[in-house]
Amino acid sequence: MKKSEEPPTAGARVESSHHPHMRHATRAKGRAEPPMFEVRRSGIHGKGVYATRHIPKGVRVVEYLGDRITHKQADARYEQKGQDDGHTFLFVVSSRVVIDAGVDGNDARFINHCCDPNCDTVIENERVFIESVRDIEPGEELGYEYGLTWETTDDPEELKNYACRCGAANCRGTMLAEEPLDKKKPSKRTTGRKAKGKAKAKAKAKAKAKAKAKAKARKDAKRRPAGRGAARAKSKPGKSRRR
Repeated sequence: MKKSEEPPTAGARVESSHHPHMRHATRAKGRAEPPMFEVRRSGIHGKGVYATRHIPKGVRVVEYLGDRITHKQADARYEQKGQDDGHTFLFVVSSRVVIDAGVDGNDARFINHCCDPNCDTVIENERVFIESVRDIEPGEELGYEYGLTWETTDDPEELKNYACRCGAANCRGTMLAEEPLDKKKPSKRTTGRKAKGKAKAKAKAKAKAKAKAKAKARKDAKRRPAGRGAARAKSKPGKSRRR
């Protein structure tokens, strides 16, 4: 019969029953890297995010988290928000999803806009990550281009609320996108079959007009002297610049 072990006295150190190598592995695993950033007051706006150690280019610093809602829900949620408030935690992910970092958000929501950014946003599977686009040194404030959407019909006084104070040499003076939504030229991918149909119709009409002009030129050439007919042939329809 085995002798029962006596319970340890108060304050006595209890050795782990793990193998020595296992204890070493446990200690190594628990050694976490220091955080890459911290949140503190910013000279740009409110709170900002600052690097606490060297961050190389191409590092995913943090994921932008928050309540995932629809555009309709976002509009309803902030319908009563004052028009003089240019601060926003909304991040448009897709035509279906908006992240509201004002609800269940993390420190990523405090990263300010910058016209000379050291970070950029990457969207993968409707998740948003903040990634460094160059080496960032300790003490530098993190920032990326917000590119807030707007339209030419928006109230100019309201748009002034989105002024930028990043202080960069190339500061545009605004957090808004350079081009309004209603002035952007639709891409080939978004226009689809409708654009292709218009292009085909335009080419068909142009070819028809060209053939008609040639037939008319030949008809006129028969009626008039050779010299005048040759001159008319040179003036057949073609490309022209519109002023």
